[in-house]
Amino acid sequence: AGKSTFLAAVSAARPKIADYPFTTLHPQLGVVRLNATEEFVLADIPGLIEGAHEGAGIGDRFLGHVERCNALLHLVDAAGEDPAEGYRTVRGELQAYGHGLEDKPEILALSRADVATEEQLAAATEELRELAGAAPLVLSAATGQGVQRVLDACLLLLDSSEEGDEKPDPRWRRT
Repeated sequence: AGKSTFLAAVSAARPKIADYPFTTLHPQLGVVRLNATEEFVLADIPGLIEGAHEGAGIGDRFLGHVERCNALLHLVDAAGEDPAEGYRTVRGELQAYGHGLEDKPEILALSRADVATEEQLAAATEELRELAGAAPLVLSAATGQGVQRVLDACLLLLDSSEEGDEKPDPRWRRT
């Protein structure tokens, strides 16, 4: 879904990046510095497959790391076979795992926009809008498209979760 590419593009972290799914085998952390005073830690967690909460794949070992995160940035591969199904699977695994993961504030973004066709982007955007109740942000970490908007949304979401405020902003949603 481009998680490692995104982390490498926005921080000094150097995760393994390859052109095949499930490259990330261990959580990777990077500090995102937006300016002289605003920064946050971004974690790249290995992808989840169906049944991860029951031990399938390696994702269940890392769901505990997600518990410590204040918010989730959920990247969905815009060029993937079925972006909506991928989102459903991960949301289902978060809910099945429990521990409050399904209630964490979330930003939903379509990634790898540079390799998706306009038709794929339009279809995925509409499906995710219906499924999630909000339009996803669109980005390409490889080209920089939409990256700043996603980082701004992350900062806004983290600031609001620290203050306990619910700030209505179309760039993010609470699940």
